[in-house]
Parts: sequence; structure tokens; C-alpha cells
Amino acid sequence: MPGPLTGIRIVELAGIGPGPFAAMLLADQGAEVIRVERARSGGGVFGTSDNTLRNRRNIAVDLKQPEGVETVLRVIERSDGLIEGFRPGVTERLGLGPDVCLARNPKLVYGRMTGWGQDGPYAPYAGHDLNYIALAGVAAHIGRAGQHPTPPLNLVGDYGGGAMFLAFGLVSALLEAARSGNGQVVDAAMVDGAATLMAPFWGGVVGKGLGPRGTNLLDSGSHFYDMYRCSDGEYVSIGSIEPQFYAELLRITGLDGDPDFSGNHFDSTNWATLKVRMREVFATKSRAEWCALMEHTDVCFAPVLTMTEALEHPHNVARGTFVEFDGRPQPAPAPKFSRTPGAVTRSPVPPGTDTRDVLADLGFDETEIKALESSGAVVQAD
Repeated sequence: MPGPLTGIRIVELAGIGPGPFAAMLLADQGAEVIRVERARSGGGVFGTSDNTLRNRRNIAVDLKQPEGVETVLRVIERSDGLIEGFRPGVTERLGLGPDVCLARNPKLVYGRMTGWGQDGPYAPYAGHDLNYIALAGVAAHIGRAGQHPTPPLNLVGDYGGGAMFLAFGLVSALLEAARSGNGQVVDAAMVDGAATLMAPFWGGVVGKGLGPRGTNLLDSGSHFYDMYRCSDGEYVSIGSIEPQFYAELLRITGLDGDPDFSGNHFDSTNWATLKVRMREVFATKSRAEWCALMEHTDVCFAPVLTMTEALEHPHNVARGTFVEFDGRPQPAPAPKFSRTPGAVTRSPVPPGTDTRDVLADLGFDETEIKALESSGAVVQAD
């Protein structure tokens, strides 16, 4: 069955990071995404090995030529949404800004992905994921006590605070446009999205507030919510927050009769001491031995797996969390839908692979396509 976004067409002006990731999320669920590559582009950060470029066709266009810009505008006329990830003002200079595009297609949802947003003192300047989550009040709270803040890959800014908020914003605006008949601009900024991800903790700031980094319940401060090294050098994760789960943790580790662990486990006074004891206990057995004891219990436990190990874990296999397509392992589309599931149907391809086919499908006749190729306004890959 087709995915839930089948029938939606999105134009993606080629970029890197969160823009392509948002486009992948939409394409995975059935949206037709047409990626507009630069005429001499090499594709994404990793070329055709970049899984975020899956499930879509692309055309290669020279946006420095008026004919190239007009070609993209004609594609936009027959589309529902657009994704761009340039600095503020760049698409306007290219002749593809929101005013121009909405004039050509009043129902268009114009999605803009930036780090700092379209306005504000930082808006004109460069940045990366780490900078955005630093300014949003996120990075300062990630890391262990007494250590520097730890960069959490680029998951919080680029993908969690950026791509997913852009995809959510696009779908929200598309639903509204279907009712009103009017498009609009979606200004998705990673600094805004990352700040929103911290919403649960702002409740604490108003009340008790977060303590120093690495001393709180969920940031490695507590002894019952952390990752522990085993005798074989591998790690396991423990998240025994609720009293009944904590009791199970103490029972299986043999600490249920220890007077040091008899008090209120939410009392942070002795967390540091109790964490040392926990480290000593977990270091007595291998990861496999702890799995044998704690898997399929209510300890709130999981082994800490590498990407390669995660592919083969029985739970992930049973869920279909990962798939292999064209010999390439990768995460399956998420979330899962009972009636209209998404799917991986196409691997990334070189820029310009689909130029002729896409333009023909969108109403360009053969003479027009040949003229555009001859002028260099569009390129068909060999």
C-alpha cells in the first residue's frame, strides 16, 4: 500500500544535513520529493552513499541561468511544498524566494531550514549544530559532572531540533492549506527546535531547576539511570527510575539487602557513593551475563550496542527496525502505519539522473527539454 503522504509533491532545493533528512522523512511516507541539485553537484555529503537522499528522484539545474530558475518555478507550480536550507536571503537572490514562489503557486507551503532562523542578530552568520544547541540552553546540560559539555553527535540540533520540526511544520501547513487554499512560509530554526526539546526541563527551571551538569536524575547524576562498564569492556544501560523497577534492579544485582541502598533512591545525597558501588557490581560480569539476568525483566535494561550490533539484535529484527535495500543496511521508515506503511523503494542516485523523466512527467515537451539541455540550464546525468 502507498504511504500516508502519497499524492503530496515536495520540491527540495539541494542542501545538506537537516533539509535532506526532513525530505527523507516525507519521502519515506510516500510523498513525491523532487530534489533540485546544482548542475555540477556531487550530491549529498556522502554522495550516493548518503541514505538521507533515498526515495526520491532528482534533477540537475543551473540556477545561475534564468532558464534554470524558470524551470524550477514551473516545477513549483505543480507542487505542494518546498524545502530550502540556505542562509536567509539566498533563495531571494536566486529568484526563488517565498514571494516569487507563492505568486506562482498560492497554495505552496514554503519550508525554510536554518540554524538561527530567518531573523535575529545571529541570522546572517554561519553556524553548526553544536552552536545552535549551545545558544538554545541545551549543550550546557549534556555531559558528566566535572567534565566539559559533551557534543551529542548532531542529533539534537540538525535532526531532532531541525529536520523533525521542519517535517512537522510542513505537514501541519499542508493540512491547513488543504482547508484554506492558502500556502505560507514555515520558518524552522534549529535553535528554536532544540529549545522546544527542552520544554520538560523548563518546568524544573521554574520550580526546583536543574542542578550542575551531570548531577541530575537523567544526565548521569543518579546511580539508577546510567550506563555501566562490564567485565568484558562492553556497556549496559540502566533506567530503573520508578520504585518497582528500582527494587528489581537491587534484587538482580544482589544489593537489595545492602543498608546503603535501603533509603529513598531519589535522595541525591548519596548518589555519588552508590554509583561507585554500582560500577563495582556491573564490572563483575560480562555484558552477555547481564543480558541473561536482566533482559525480559522490568529493570529497564538494554545492552549498549554499536550500529552493527543493533542490526542483528533480535528485538530490532522482530520489529523490522532496520532494512537492507540494494545491499545497504539502513533504518526503516518510522513511524510505522497499520494501513499505509512507508517503505524504502529507491536508493540515492547521482545528480541529474532523472532530469528528463521528471520534466516530461511535469509537462515539459521534448523540444523544451532539449533546449534546456543545450543551454546548460538543466543537465541529464550520463
